[in-house]
Formats: sequence, structure tokens, C-alpha cells
Amino acid sequence: MIISASYRTDIPAFYGAWFERRLSEGLVRVANPYGGPDRQVSLAPQEIDGFIFWTRNLRPFLPILARLNDQGLPFVVQMTITGYPRAIDTATVAAEAAVEQLQEVARLYGPRAAVWRYDPVVASSLTPADWHAENFARLATDVTGACDEVVLSFAQVYAKTKRNLDRAAAEHGFTWSDPSQTEKIELLAQLGGIARTAGLQPALCAQRELQVACGLAAARCVDDARLSDVAGRDITAGRTSHRRDCGCAASVDIGAYDSCPHGCTYCYAVRNRETAKKRFAEHNPASERLLIRKSA
Repeated sequence: MIISASYRTDIPAFYGAWFERRLSEGLVRVANPYGGPDRQVSLAPQEIDGFIFWTRNLRPFLPILARLNDQGLPFVVQMTITGYPRAIDTATVAAEAAVEQLQEVARLYGPRAAVWRYDPVVASSLTPADWHAENFARLATDVTGACDEVVLSFAQVYAKTKRNLDRAAAEHGFTWSDPSQTEKIELLAQLGGIARTAGLQPALCAQRELQVACGLAAARCVDDARLSDVAGRDITAGRTSHRRDCGCAASVDIGAYDSCPHGCTYCYAVRNRETAKKRFAEHNPASERLLIRKSA
């Protein structure tokens, strides 16, 4: 079993003490995001093939990675580094600090242990296409040698995404848009070329029409082949079906929606940052469950 921790929230940045306690006790209870009973998931070492960690800030979690490595439990870090203005990325660590963390993972565990995510690409008056090309090229140079793949995607505009972007735009005086297919293809193709020049494999996450048009690889964010390389042994998992066009291997996610206080305006996993901050404040690291059962 592959454990995803977590595409629903940033466990390494905010919930490391809870994760370490769950690891020691060998189980976690995961809330059903659609209602119904919790799912109990074993974290016993003999049950785990490996971990996929998703984060904007790995620094608090580095001692836990060392523990997992000492126990022979392989992991891959999906590290999002965008360098967006604060009006869009409210409270993430600076891109330079995130790049240093990615480099540290590569130094300690090898370049196959981490993937850079420039994801999602947000089109706004603060981040037009030429800004993305320049920003991406600088970051690609900075991460050279620390990883071998970069995952791209354009922001998916859900109702909550639109609401949060509209609120931020009104507050900070910028505009945003969902570009045309042609505009997306042109920018993604340009970013893909920059990535290849920097020695990175560009891959597109769950957007097949754009992927084919741009000539990019299909991303497998939960990648059992990469995890096998890190582990030095074969790890094989079935395919997932939780999202159309998703190429991920099957995994069990142990996070919870509406619990990440980073405040990224485009985030699909948070409806309201104030609610997420409240739930984080109420969080009990000793609980088997990430969040308390009832919260506004």
C-alpha cells in the first residue's frame, strides 16, 4: 500500500507531529470527505510500500524523513515551488528556501526522491505569460541537479477557486483569467522547452488534451516506478480512478480537506482560509484523526 500524505493538505508543513505519532502507533483514521464512517488505515511498516509527501515547506518534516529512511520506508516528495507574489500565495515559504529544501532532499536521498511542481499555473495581471517564462526559467536553473522532473498544470477553476481568486483580486487590485486553450498550449510548450534545456522532464498533471497538444509527458504524481527506484526494489500498485486523466498509481490519502492554512488563492482543497486556520488551531496531534469531528 502506498500512502499519500497528502494532496488534501500540507502534512509536512503543519501536521508533522501528528504524522509521527500515527507512525509510532501504526494506524490512522481518515475522515470520508463525502460523509459516512471513518476509514482505519494501518501504518504498520509491513503494510506500507512507501509514502508520497506533498508540500510547500518540508523543513519541519526533515527529521521524520530521516526516521523513515532509517526504517527502510521509501518516500517521494512532491515539492511545490512557484515563487508567486504574496497576493496569490499568501503564506508559503520563499521560493529560495523551498529550493534549498529540495536540494537537501537530493543530497540526502538522491534526485529520484523528489519532484518539483510548478503547479498550478495561474494567469493573472501579476503573473502574465512572459512573467511565468522568466520565473520558471530562474527556478529551473536553481533546482538543477536536485530533481529530474517538473510537474505542470493550469489552474482548475472550480466554484471555490473562483470565489477565492475573486476575493484576493479585489483585495490586492489585480485581475485573473482562465486562458484560452491556445494560450495554455503556447505557454506550456514554452515551459516544457525551458525544462528540457535545464535537464528536467516536463510532465502535465491530469490535463490530457493539453498534454497531447504540448507534447508533454503525462504526470504520475503517485509513481510506483519512481518509488521503486528510491526503494531499490520493485513496488507495483494498480491504477487510481479518483480523477479523470489521472495517471497515478493507487494510494490511500490520509489528509483532510479544508485544513491547510497556507492560503493559496487557487487551492482546490480549501474553501475558506479562515476555516482552515481554525481547524488547524483546533487540531490535536495525539488524535487518531487529523481533524476533530465537528468544526465550523
